[in-house]
Amino acid sequence: MSVREINFDGIIGPSHNYAGLSPGNLASSHNAGAIAYPRAAALQGIGKMRANIALGLTQGIFLPQPRPDIAWLEKLGTDIEHAEPHMRAAAMSASSMWAANAATVSPAADTADSRCHLTAANLVTMPHRSHEWPHTIRQLRIAFADAGHFAVHDAVPAPFGDEGAANHMRLCDHHGASGIEVFVYGKSGGPFPARQHIEASKAIARIHGLNPERTLFVQQSEEAIAAGAFHNDVVAVANERILFAHEQAFADKAAFFDALRAKLPSVEIVEVPASAVSLGDAIASYLFNAQLVTLPEGGTALILPTEAQAIPSVWNWLEAHVAGNGPIRRLIPVDVRQSMANGGGPACLRLRVVADPATIDPRFLVNDGKLDAIAAVIEAHWPEEIAAKDLQSPALIRQIQQSWLSLVDHLGLSRDLS
Repeated sequence: MSVREINFDGIIGPSHNYAGLSPGNLASSHNAGAIAYPRAAALQGIGKMRANIALGLTQGIFLPQPRPDIAWLEKLGTDIEHAEPHMRAAAMSASSMWAANAATVSPAADTADSRCHLTAANLVTMPHRSHEWPHTIRQLRIAFADAGHFAVHDAVPAPFGDEGAANHMRLCDHHGASGIEVFVYGKSGGPFPARQHIEASKAIARIHGLNPERTLFVQQSEEAIAAGAFHNDVVAVANERILFAHEQAFADKAAFFDALRAKLPSVEIVEVPASAVSLGDAIASYLFNAQLVTLPEGGTALILPTEAQAIPSVWNWLEAHVAGNGPIRRLIPVDVRQSMANGGGPACLRLRVVADPATIDPRFLVNDGKLDAIAAVIEAHWPEEIAAKDLQSPALIRQIQQSWLSLVDHLGLSRDLS
């Protein structure tokens, strides 16, 4: 079996807009009411996937969710025409594009039954995301339907908030080896809510059949959440033996690092000091909301947003690291500006799954040719722009619905998802 890292990126949906629905996400709040460009956003996401494929990485996709979510509004006793503006915006949200929040994934090498386990994230802290998981799990159960290799679990019940892989890291000697799974939770974040509850993290570890001796539960620092690190992946990212994190990412980093070194002696911890890059600069640049990947020819690359180049403290630190003997050897900036403006960088857009591609439904795996065809659907159907006032437009709603149907039909998933 050829086990490898596969990155599943969320295709940015035709309802992509800036409604400012996410307290604690500074980019989302700052850009509330701005004009969004769904077509450009989706094509930027396609461009990021093309760049990954060019590196020799295996690439997958998740589809946008149908919007508006009419069934959710009906459960609230309303519809898209009569809903209050903030409820209409929540029903129209394209936030499922951030696939890192789709699920928590434990590879087969870590689980008691030697299957890859996926638990859909409930996202209950934010109303506009709380209704995503039923649609998410439909896709997960199609993509990972091979019960001999995968187990897909329903979301952890409310009120225990779970935001998926954005608060989960895995460190290992190589992707096929048994790893150390790290669940990062919050307790308080100053004026902002802590979205990942330790109860949810512990439940997922039990459901996935993880070895308690190879599982860590680590508190995110309150100062990081208060500064706008609403998920751990805004201040830390891991890949194989490397943990790349800001100095202020964790509440008790010394205890965490000691425990990690004891469980994985080969670990390399790359810590960016606050004296070199402030927490504010790290969050503004999404330095850590990047894909840390192992290249097929060997070596580690950091796929990060172009915004990182615009902040001198960030880019200077990165260039110095690469010029030295650090484990990150290549910097690969990508343009995902439309996603960044709503608070999601390269890491937000992908869910990492370690598995054999042959065990996955091929409709969810892509190459350059498939991306060309998907891009053609986007160019033909996605709205060019959406302003906040447009969310009540019947014509726009019809276009969004038809755009989604066109993509689902193109990918041969109409019978499964419509």
